[in-house]
Amino acid sequence: MKFLEKRKKKKIFDFPSKHLNESLDTLPEIPLDPELSKNMERLKSAYKDCSDVIFREFTIGSSVNAVLLYIDGLSNTEEVDQHVLMPLIRMKDLDCDAVFECTKKEISISDLKEIYSISDVFKQISIGNPIILMEKQTKGISIGLPKWEKRSIMEPDAESVIRGPREGFIETLRVNTSLLRRKIRHPLLKMKQMTIGQYTETPIIVAYIEGIADTTLVNEVTSRLKRIKIDGILESGYIEEMIIDYPYSPFAQVLTTERPDVAAACLLEGRVVILIDGTPITLIAPCTFATLLQSPEDYYNQFYISTFIRWLRYMFFFISLLAPSAYVAILTFHQEMVPTTLLLTIAESREQIPFPALVEAFIMEITFEALREAGVRLPKQVGAAVSIVGALVIGQAATAAGLVSSPMVMVVAITGVASFLMPRYATGISTRILRFPIMILSGMLGLLGVMLGITAIVAHLCNLKSFGVPYFNSTGALKVHNWKDILIRAPWWAMDTRPSLFSNDSSDLMREASNQKPDPSKGGDGS
Repeated sequence: MKFLEKRKKKKIFDFPSKHLNESLDTLPEIPLDPELSKNMERLKSAYKDCSDVIFREFTIGSSVNAVLLYIDGLSNTEEVDQHVLMPLIRMKDLDCDAVFECTKKEISISDLKEIYSISDVFKQISIGNPIILMEKQTKGISIGLPKWEKRSIMEPDAESVIRGPREGFIETLRVNTSLLRRKIRHPLLKMKQMTIGQYTETPIIVAYIEGIADTTLVNEVTSRLKRIKIDGILESGYIEEMIIDYPYSPFAQVLTTERPDVAAACLLEGRVVILIDGTPITLIAPCTFATLLQSPEDYYNQFYISTFIRWLRYMFFFISLLAPSAYVAILTFHQEMVPTTLLLTIAESREQIPFPALVEAFIMEITFEALREAGVRLPKQVGAAVSIVGALVIGQAATAAGLVSSPMVMVVAITGVASFLMPRYATGISTRILRFPIMILSGMLGLLGVMLGITAIVAHLCNLKSFGVPYFNSTGALKVHNWKDILIRAPWWAMDTRPSLFSNDSSDLMREASNQKPDPSKGGDGS
């Protein structure tokens, strides 16, 4: 503690060091000094023991001393050498009054900014822009030449589709915004930028379509982001926890995606997209329960195929949540509900089992969850094999050893397969978490416990909100156009209005000429 107290009293950059614990946006605006040596002293003191920060001293022409400051690995050094250093060193002698403007004209880079303070220097070089400071000048030049390694655009592994675009967001913010601009080319697509993180200064983009998105929603999202006070943002999960309405709820209140087409579709519905530098995971607000069970591929296939798959998804959602609990409740309290032949088969398989059905279900569920996590953490080449083979081997061994029954292994396997049908990872996590308390209730109270668990979950979902939008609003709003994309996926020619849940603009999505039901007698094109 004494060491920390001593450091707090030390002064750096001619202002109290307490400001070092503030973000760059709140640092005192110390103006650049006309004496280049003083600016160099301050900057070298700030970047002491930073081997990647380069100070390149040179002379403009043969009379004006200058320094080029950049961070190695963040700036395009080849372009700096060719278009900055070489032309400036070869300049003719000029008087000091005209050297600044002549220097700007000599640099053949389009993105040039004037900077006036030490904090501006910190901001610019941290994003990869080299800085030029000159003798007898109270301002410097920021050169837009950032360059760093980035991952190529690939299809997201967690949101792969059979039919649809194969591109996904990456960790570079400007690449992600360009992917959105390629999808939505209208100037009303707005992108507000801010920075969050005391030390990381992570750029954040709030994207929305002006005139479609509710202004209140946009202001609420922006307000919540501005209230975040944290040392750093390394992934979108940091922000998600801080902006949701109910942090203790197991259900996702913000939609996450790595797909530009999903983000663009949500923007067209009137939602707000939050892009974070350094992660491909994008946040979308608000989020409803129905959204979590929708897949991007629903909108690329024929509507009847998408509707059938969506029904299948809803059915297996309930199977994933309730199958083990129903099995435990029926075997423990309601054997009369099972047909006699099936009951005799189950009784025979459980004859040597030393545990009650509840304990048996817990053993198998925990084992299956452990195998699932092991398959995720292991290398891809062996992960899938370990999870599948491990489940088969352990299930067979447990059955042969008399620890679990064959019907229980089958129930747990069906439950696991059902959880894989969830299009969103967050939805699968929610069902996996809630499965265990419902199993406990079913083991204590039978089907009454299952109903109590379902009632508690439904009551919680009805009370849940995402940025002021009720979680079940999509199912509770008695408007026909809001139901066209919930239990069914209506044909595109029938979904002619935007959902009123998120958007201020309820105008037709299609022009009159294209907003007609196809006529099969005329070739099906409506012409």
